[in-house]
Amino acid sequence: MPRLGPDDRASLPDSAFAYVDSRGRRRLPINDEAHVRNALARFSQVRFETDAAREKARTKLLKAAKKHGIVPLGFITGQFESERAHAALARSADLPTGFITLLMTDIEGSTALVARLGDRYDRLLRTVRSQLHRAVVGEDGRPVDVRGDEFFAVFEQADPAVAAALAIQRAMVAHRWPDGLDVRVRTAVHSGDTTLTEEGYIGLAVHTASRLCAAAHGGQVLVSGNTKSAMAGSTEAGFLSLGRFRLRGLPDVTEVFQVGPPGPPAEFQPLRSAVAKPIRRRLQG
Repeated sequence: MPRLGPDDRASLPDSAFAYVDSRGRRRLPINDEAHVRNALARFSQVRFETDAAREKARTKLLKAAKKHGIVPLGFITGQFESERAHAALARSADLPTGFITLLMTDIEGSTALVARLGDRYDRLLRTVRSQLHRAVVGEDGRPVDVRGDEFFAVFEQADPAVAAALAIQRAMVAHRWPDGLDVRVRTAVHSGDTTLTEEGYIGLAVHTASRLCAAAHGGQVLVSGNTKSAMAGSTEAGFLSLGRFRLRGLPDVTEVFQVGPPGPPAEFQPLRSAVAKPIRRRLQG
């Protein structure tokens, strides 16, 4: 590709460049096919002043590519990946970090529900997600991820997370489900240190919350000892100690509590043994 000399560059109008910054500096010449191809290759190396300026330059460059019959598949794919990473970073900027409280749920017996409802399961799933989202946001929580029947949210403090967990169970009981179904979700709350990456939260706290959720039964709220200790006591809830458990794949023993509204605790089967193994206390004397 012939390099543009100073005189040739100066003779070109601003419209011959994909990007002209606020100081009048002109970048990414698109005056002919060779320079358009070069601009496509160099686009990601340019520092744009604003996202709007970047989008305007991208649009202008794609129009130039179309004019010269260039199909910029590699450019479009690269831009898609870049925008996805940019969006992930934007979302993460609004999420708490460090020692936080995590809430996880999943629908009990979802396979049986799919078999019974067929195509109507999609509507039920959207209703469940709406109930979960409303309860979490109502307590200033941040929904993070939804995968199939699973839902994940985070809170800066422990008390609102427990309040949201109880609100979820109340909403599930109060809702009139199709065909008279009793739709239930398992719910778990755990507090701990996390690391936030472009791909989401990582750390043992995330795995602990996930295992707690898997050990629960539909309609049950499980809370770790970490969360109970982190609570300020502003949430009206009754705590029932279920004991200490070794959760599958985790190195430390976890103290587990069942949480419900004040009053006699609801009765559930023992925690699912495939996920939570109780630590038996040795008798003294």
